[in-house]
Formats: sequence, C-alpha cells, structure tokens
Amino acid sequence: MKIGITGITGRMGRTIATFILQDAVVELASALVRQGFGHENDDLGEFLGFEKTGTKMTADIDQFVQSLDAVIDFSSPSLSLQIAAKCAENRKILVCGTTGFSEEEKQKFASYAQNTVIIWSSNMSLGVNLLMNFVEKAAAILHDDFDIEIVEMHHRNKVDAPSGTAFSLGAAAAKGRNVDLQKVGTTIRSGKDAKRIKGEIGFATLRGGDVIGDHSVIFAGDGERIELTHKASNRDIFAKGAIRAAIWGSAKQPGFYGMRDVLV
Repeated sequence: MKIGITGITGRMGRTIATFILQDAVVELASALVRQGFGHENDDLGEFLGFEKTGTKMTADIDQFVQSLDAVIDFSSPSLSLQIAAKCAENRKILVCGTTGFSEEEKQKFASYAQNTVIIWSSNMSLGVNLLMNFVEKAAAILHDDFDIEIVEMHHRNKVDAPSGTAFSLGAAAAKGRNVDLQKVGTTIRSGKDAKRIKGEIGFATLRGGDVIGDHSVIFAGDGERIELTHKASNRDIFAKGAIRAAIWGSAKQPGFYGMRDVLV
C-alpha cells in the first residue's frame, strides 16, 4: 500500500513517516509540504535522516494525491478539507487526525465520505479508544448523581482547547447518558456565579512543557470518585494507529469511520 503524509515537517508527520519507512507492508510514496516554506523537491528519505529514496516532497496537492492509495493527514482544518476533497475526487483512502474543526467544517469534511473511505479520530492510540469505550459504559451505569469532569493537559504550543480527544471523551460520556454534549457540555466555569449545574459535563484544560497528551475522565459521587486516565509518553502510538487504520480502510466501502471501528 502506497501512503502519503501531510505535515511532514511537523513532529507527528515525521514520526509517522519514519514508521512507514521501517514497515514492510506499506510504502512511503509522497509527502506534502507548504508552498513557499522550502523542502519542495527534497528527497523524502534524506529529509528524514535516512538514505535517499528517490521520492520527492511536493507542494502540489493534485500531484501528491495521484500516486497514492491512502493519505495520512495531521494538519489543520483548512488543509484537511482540501485533502478530503481531493481524496474523494480520486477515490483515495483518508486517515485524518486533525482537530479544531468548527461544526460547519465537520459536516463538510464528513460529506466527502460519500465517495471514499475516511477514517477520522481525534486520537489514533489504542489506549485512548479503549478509554472511550470504558467512559461510555461507566456513564451508562453510573446515575447522574455522579458528576462527570474531563481534564486534559498538552504541551505549551498546542493551539486548540480543549483537545479533540477531550471532546471525544465527552461525547462518549454523553452517549452513555443518552444526552446531547452540545447541550450539557461546558468549557467555561469562572466568576462568582459558577455553581455546577446538575448533569453537565465539564472540561478543564492545562497547557505546559512538552506534555504529549494526558486525559482523565472523573466520575465524582458522594463519598467516592472514579478516575479513568490515559497518558501518552510518546507519539509512536499515534503513528502505529494511523498506519493500522490505513491498512484497515483498504478493505472497506466508502463511508465515514472512526478509530473505534478499526479496533472492533
């Protein structure tokens, strides 16, 4: 399977590309870079610190997509929408881990799955997706006398807050309780009149250092508290999950899938 990577100059893109180069099942066939930011036509293997592969990096999206079976995309909402459109047009698999979409952008992005396989997840790790299953089940079992709070921490340079993974965990909790997260979720709690509303799902965001990703879902009741936590110690888990998703997608019909589908 021939895979292309977006965001190759970023930490996540480099990690995924390095794993693909060392994998016997998949091939690193192309990489997309920003136009005018350098590295256009650079050898991909040499850029990553390996021997030359003969594969050139490109800033041309059309050229990038043509030579591939699948794209792995960890970039920005605006670029991910462009990539999704091209993948749909050319019937290429898209594995996307981009977060920070607006509701309108999410709907537009998902619409491209009518014509191709799109696998989107806010977090590609096995552990986090198992955590989502646990959270959904716990929320369904524990009555609403248990308050749900979600705490996440990432490195100082992360742009969106709360994280996409935090929102996905909130969605899992809301599904377990059979409620609408948009109605019960809150990311703002401050001031003199900030008393907790019964049934709401709260989000707290921490930023600092080089933290890759810590997520905790707290079920707080009277006299007891349950905390479900996942901590990422390196980005390898996301790279492995993304590659696994691309291979899985090769046997699927067009549709919008999540990482939890891949793990079933």
